[in-house]
Amino acid sequence: MKAVLGLEDGTYVVGEGFGREGVTLGELVFATPYTGYEEALTDPSYKGQILLFTYPLIGNYGVNPESFQSDGIKAEALVVREKCVHPSHPRYRMSLDEFLCREGVSGIAEVDTRMLTIKTRRHGTMRSALIVGSDDGEKACELARGMEMDHRLIEKVTCRQPYEIKGNGPRIVVMDFGVKKNIVNSLARRGVNVIVVPATTSYQAVMDYRPDAILLSNGPGDPQDARNGIEVARQAAGNLPLFGICLGHQIIGLAMGANTYKLKFGHRGANQPVIDLVEKKVYITSQNHGYAVDPQSVGGTGLEVTQTNANDGTVEAMKNDRMRIMSVQYHPEACPGPRDTNWLFDMIVKKAGESHA
Repeated sequence: MKAVLGLEDGTYVVGEGFGREGVTLGELVFATPYTGYEEALTDPSYKGQILLFTYPLIGNYGVNPESFQSDGIKAEALVVREKCVHPSHPRYRMSLDEFLCREGVSGIAEVDTRMLTIKTRRHGTMRSALIVGSDDGEKACELARGMEMDHRLIEKVTCRQPYEIKGNGPRIVVMDFGVKKNIVNSLARRGVNVIVVPATTSYQAVMDYRPDAILLSNGPGDPQDARNGIEVARQAAGNLPLFGICLGHQIIGLAMGANTYKLKFGHRGANQPVIDLVEKKVYITSQNHGYAVDPQSVGGTGLEVTQTNANDGTVEAMKNDRMRIMSVQYHPEACPGPRDTNWLFDMIVKKAGESHA
């Protein structure tokens, strides 16, 4: 089945389509991990984006629902150099092609992903259109140029109703802006009583759960669109421990008076080096974000920058010990190594436990 991917600058590539036939719009973003395509495709933070993998062969170990980070594919579409037709792994349940067909998601293969990646790095993230069932590049580019940015991404991926995972430890309310399953599981494995609430939940409704701490989750899009989350963070700051991961980190920055900005092409991969300014260590982290906290705006907010990105100096972690605030831009639950950062969950549970006591 023929397919074409068009960009807003007039560039288009023709390849082999798979999955759902039809038109898909989204920002084209690239991710660099060698493995983890199941986790990436089902990560709610990719909502609104067409996901391109820089690794040339995707799907070689198949798809297993146990690896999903949500209830299904959240990326709008998939772009790969080569998709594996015959995967091999004892845990695989379906091929990549079967997965996309089941989810009603479009994909394109046999295109120059290296060229598309280099173009994105040079010119920044671009609006794009994928048409499966056609090779009309001019039409694809026209659709890409006409695409409007969606500011309702969070409401599309947040849970519809609160839910609870009972535990004997402290009570932590997780505000779900598109939370990955492994964040919730990382807390639950530590015995925490986890209460996950929709992104629209008010501060008073959060406090009605009598939490010992609040965790603001990851999620898609511009952090300034998370207006309710910013207000909850603003009211919670100083009243009980407040934590943020990825989008939640940016929301805390905005709530405390800092600014955020859109990165040229974002950080999406499993090998982002982070310098801990306190411990004088470097951690290799997994990341997926297109926005960042402006370091020049942190001064005067009460927040202290504790970690920065070794590649571009972006803010990777902040804290305010007096107000019991801590946030990280990366994903500590993803554990890419070699010195994993999932010990941050131990710190979260410890501070929540102190609040509970």
